[in-house]
Amino acid sequence: MKKQHDSRNLSMVMDFYEMTMSHGYFQERQGKSGACEKDELVVFDVFYRSNPDGGGYSIFAGLEQIVEYVQNLHFEEEDISYLRSQGIFSEDFLQYLSDFTFQGDIYAMPEGTVMYPEEPVLTVIAPVIDAQLIETAVLLEINHQSLIATKTRRICNAADGRVVSDFGARRAHNMDAAVYGARAAYIGGAESTATVLAGQMFDIPVSGTMAHSWIMYFPDEYTAFEKYARLYPDAAVLLVDTYDVLRSGVPNAIRVAKEVLEPMGKRLKGIRLDSGDLAYLSKKARKLLDAAGLQDCIIVASNSLDEFTIQSLISQGACIDSFGVGERLITSKSEPVFGAVYKIAAVMRNAVFEPRIKISENIEKITNPGYKRLYRVYNEQGKAIADLIACQEELIGDYEKVTVIDPKKPWKKRFFENCTFRQMLEPVFIRGEFVGKKRSAKEIREYVKTQLEREIWEEEQRFVNPHVHYLDMTPRYYHMKTELLALAKE
Repeated sequence: MKKQHDSRNLSMVMDFYEMTMSHGYFQERQGKSGACEKDELVVFDVFYRSNPDGGGYSIFAGLEQIVEYVQNLHFEEEDISYLRSQGIFSEDFLQYLSDFTFQGDIYAMPEGTVMYPEEPVLTVIAPVIDAQLIETAVLLEINHQSLIATKTRRICNAADGRVVSDFGARRAHNMDAAVYGARAAYIGGAESTATVLAGQMFDIPVSGTMAHSWIMYFPDEYTAFEKYARLYPDAAVLLVDTYDVLRSGVPNAIRVAKEVLEPMGKRLKGIRLDSGDLAYLSKKARKLLDAAGLQDCIIVASNSLDEFTIQSLISQGACIDSFGVGERLITSKSEPVFGAVYKIAAVMRNAVFEPRIKISENIEKITNPGYKRLYRVYNEQGKAIADLIACQEELIGDYEKVTVIDPKKPWKKRFFENCTFRQMLEPVFIRGEFVGKKRSAKEIREYVKTQLEREIWEEEQRFVNPHVHYLDMTPRYYHMKTELLALAKE
């Protein structure tokens, strides 16, 4: 499979503090005679604190690129030379880096999983240096692709069954953002992308018509349409807003359909609107096309669309069959930061993982400590009714009656009965070896669709005031966390 910039080594894509802290951990280990490698193991969790745009859920994306990064993580001589030039790293540490390969474990949700705030979506159990060096790469992949996949899902929901295509490459923040943003958009529900490399790399259907420059290159609009239709008689979608949509563009498109395509036994596939009052123009264009016997000719709309404008267009009765969405999708313009974080949760001491908790004046920044399990809880109808955090030692079987605590309302008595419990974090790497499942972008996309149709409540998918998915805790886990909080106050 072709890759974006095949020859690049991205191992140095990290914050400098990852290197300075790793050097410190290395020096600490060197200072301990006979230090046991087991006692260097740590647990880091990736989680996020709120859904973009006030939504009820997000979509986990970017895992494939994390796998590629970890598998290829190594430091070349020019990297070592650059680090040496900083004048702060010991030669022993630089030699250690020159031989470095990741040796830890990684567990993660399957890519495409519907996820919720405050729960671990990826967990690293590894020697402390290994865990520290991958922080930035893990976060940037999850933060970018999860953001775009989630935004695209919102746009697709607003389109209410109409086709959504990614037109965003030229507005993306760079070439990588265009390519991997297109991948995330496809996972989130877009039918196709205009980004050719993304289509080639991830087997995403590609689509595209013409720019205004094609129309303006020829002496008149009709000639431009006629030339294009002869080139692509099976896929002629004509851009009709270069001069005048209703007086020129649509009439010329109809003329090409009658004079050029129909004599060839072909039909005009569609017209595209890229400016003006899309609701008004689409309704007028639909009447003209229908009157000409072109009821099967679709109307495609583009021009700074997002879920809110699409929802508004549909509520106005716009006659639009397909939406090309660009800048507001590929940059998630309404909320361009996802906000996943990477926090230490436990440190091994004497062969036991001791929990660690971050305390903050901001309640939402207090972390969930410890090496833990995450379960998704399903009722008898297969609907996900809650997620549940448990201690690592707590194995919960299907149909058990399980008492739980809502950490936001701990005084309420809650329990699950006649439910099934799915462990959400699956092994991806064990002792540095990839053990996960590789899935195509299409398979991940179908997984997203299946969850939203069968498992996730419609009330969680509302744009306005969505139902908040419950994140409960087992009593054992809850009491461990509260005890740590009490000790921290002393």
